[in-house]
Amino acid sequence: MTWDSLYSSAFEGIRKSIEKVGGVLLAYNTNIDAIRYLDPKDLEERVEKAGREEVFRYSEELPKKITSVQHLFGGILWSVRRGKAAELYVESCPVRFYMKGWGWDELRMGGQVGIMANLLGGVYNVPVIAHVPQLSRLQAELFKEGPIYVPKAENGELRLVHPKEFQADEESCIHYIYEFPRGFRVFNFEAPRENRFIASADDYNPNVYIRPEFKEAFEEIAGKVELAIISGLQALTEENYREPMETIRGHLEVLNEKGIPAHLEFAFTPDEKVREEILKLLPHFWSVGLNEVELASIMEVLGEKVIAEKLLAHDPVDPVAVTEAMLKLAEKTGVRRIHFHTYGYYLALTEYRGKFVRDALLFAALAAAAKAKLGDVRSIDDVVKAMDVPVNEKARAVEEKLVAEYGMKDGIAEVNGYQLAFIPTKIVAKPKSTVGIGDTISSSAFVGEFALR
Repeated sequence: MTWDSLYSSAFEGIRKSIEKVGGVLLAYNTNIDAIRYLDPKDLEERVEKAGREEVFRYSEELPKKITSVQHLFGGILWSVRRGKAAELYVESCPVRFYMKGWGWDELRMGGQVGIMANLLGGVYNVPVIAHVPQLSRLQAELFKEGPIYVPKAENGELRLVHPKEFQADEESCIHYIYEFPRGFRVFNFEAPRENRFIASADDYNPNVYIRPEFKEAFEEIAGKVELAIISGLQALTEENYREPMETIRGHLEVLNEKGIPAHLEFAFTPDEKVREEILKLLPHFWSVGLNEVELASIMEVLGEKVIAEKLLAHDPVDPVAVTEAMLKLAEKTGVRRIHFHTYGYYLALTEYRGKFVRDALLFAALAAAAKAKLGDVRSIDDVVKAMDVPVNEKARAVEEKLVAEYGMKDGIAEVNGYQLAFIPTKIVAKPKSTVGIGDTISSSAFVGEFALR
């Protein structure tokens, strides 16, 4: 079968079955994204003013957090040079004030939970219960219509209401997102692909603030769902991780007792101690999703420096190195599903077997291409509009390598007692935006897989 025919049948299979998914719990990070499309001349002038030499130093090695304008610009240039996403917490009030003055081109729903809630509930019509650290009026307005709910405690009882009906005016948690296209040139750097740098300027999500309703009624909330997706741990630090990690461990115990599969959406986590703690939590998860930068950072924690280097050495990423890394992670933690997504192809390593794993990846790639092409996906029928986007040609060499190494056929192989599923993605030449594409991929693949079961 051709990849286009596999794409088509995977979409039809999931479109028929996705609304059967009973409910998805989404925790913990929701915010507002203030998106700025970078202008090379403006950026160069600002870097020169801030001090080019110091900024360039931070573009070589990211700081742990942003405490100066030099850190901010260093982070932006780090992403541009590599064409890779990164996110850092802005601790400094003067830098937050600077970013506010620099401004934005548009405001959008942000945070992995917010983006996934709008996709799963607002597009796929799957009921979701979302954790929103602060529900400002602006934050509430960014939620789509559909079966999207937040818990509200009233007279000692828990009610589930749409965010727009929550009727509170809490703080707005704003993350500044600096986007650049492929070929973006600044100084002597050229972006090898489109991506963005995120500077998070809120005091709730970076500390993984968990609302009282979630702490007090988590068992009741968990009783209303079939699946869970956990995200937002990436900004924790050695100083603040203990309390939220303890609460999250308790939540995972409840989910495990109820037999609810939970997926961890990993994100770039600068603090090594926090990465170690996340690794300790992984045995309690069914599934984890990550890209090459995130997988390399986990390999470093496991002491697998050679594999970590291999993951970042080539473009496209060497699929054999990725498979080696996923096997190490699966064997170390016992996690049942590892979903790897990179520019051009996805892999899934599972301890169970079935074509539905590959088909869920195909559906996710189609949804991601639709989001890149259209900017916003309004209904599940919009997803099929990406069928005319070409399949990534560079992924052919990746597939050939997997065929030679593991005897892969139609994107499926047996590797060391696991199933390995591969798909080439569809590449939109000039995407309208890259924000939220990773969350679209991971939530579509995880929920799509359970829909096909």
